[in-house]
Amino acid sequence: MNAPDYGRAFALWRQAAGAEWNRYVDHDFVRQLAAGSLPRDSFLHYLQQDYVFLLHFARSWSLVFAKSDRLSEMRAASSIAHGLLNGEMPLHVEICGREGITEAMLERTPESPANMAYTRYVQATGYSGDILDLLAALAPCVFGYGEIGRLHAASGGPYGDWTATYGGADYQRVCHEVGALTDAALEARLGPDWPTLPRAATLARHFTQATQLEVGFWQMGLDRT
Repeated sequence: MNAPDYGRAFALWRQAAGAEWNRYVDHDFVRQLAAGSLPRDSFLHYLQQDYVFLLHFARSWSLVFAKSDRLSEMRAASSIAHGLLNGEMPLHVEICGREGITEAMLERTPESPANMAYTRYVQATGYSGDILDLLAALAPCVFGYGEIGRLHAASGGPYGDWTATYGGADYQRVCHEVGALTDAALEARLGPDWPTLPRAATLARHFTQATQLEVGFWQMGLDRT
């Protein structure tokens, strides 16, 4: 399957990440999950950590809201944060609840080092940089899950509800909306020729670094560390 068309910035950043992007979207955790062979304990450990991750991710999208001076961006960031808190996180609660892991237990999940490294990197990038730095650091999570979902949406098996969610129309729409938001933000601040500017290399590095941290997050789930 060809790379998804989530916009100009994603295509350029994905290319710049090179092999790191493939390590992320084709990680052994993902392959085992799609095949249905992933140990249940690994999946549940991942879900519990991802619940904590999504709390931080929602805060980071709220920071996009705070950093923006454009109403369209503020509306988009607010909508995405709402979706994380009221869409993705309830899915985690539902799946974990079937295994006897309550929402109260999820809220008390000790944060893993890999989780902390990733979420704090995104937040530090946002606080020390501008909205473009933050969007570049946020992008791998949004677009990577979209690409993985497209690849494995019909995989079925014990983890079929997870893959179907990220491969489904609602999440794919989010990916296209974030792609359009990112492209518009770049052009508004740097102009249509932004990929030729020195700043482009910095943004690509943020994307690649966050991609590497996504790889570490999958490995954390696989190793249950």
